[in-house]
Amino acid sequence: MTLLVVLSVLAVVALIAGLAFYLAWVGTLLTRVATTLEECSEAVRRIDADAARIGPGLDHVNRSAGTVAGALPLLYGFAEEIVRGATPVPQRPVVAVPASGRRRSRLTEAVGYRPAG
Repeated sequence: MTLLVVLSVLAVVALIAGLAFYLAWVGTLLTRVATTLEECSEAVRRIDADAARIGPGLDHVNRSAGTVAGALPLLYGFAEEIVRGATPVPQRPVVAVPASGRRRSRLTEAVGYRPAG
């Protein structure tokens, strides 16, 4: 019976030691996470301060962009008219003629055919 009590006490001590080690490890991890979150919160505060400075100017930028976006179809139409007016349209013959002039086929001569005329 004494042996059973001793083994039970040793098992409880081992369980408590394991739990203590686990809790110390989890505590270390949570400390690291807390430090990282604190650094992130500082970065978020800086970003928020920068955004607060930019905010009033964005209203002006959005109004200007809206004006430009509204004028784009008109500007596009003007650009098309300018290109159409500046592009030369050469006068071309109805039927394209090679630069060397019309050539007659020699295939008929090869087979002995001679057209009249």
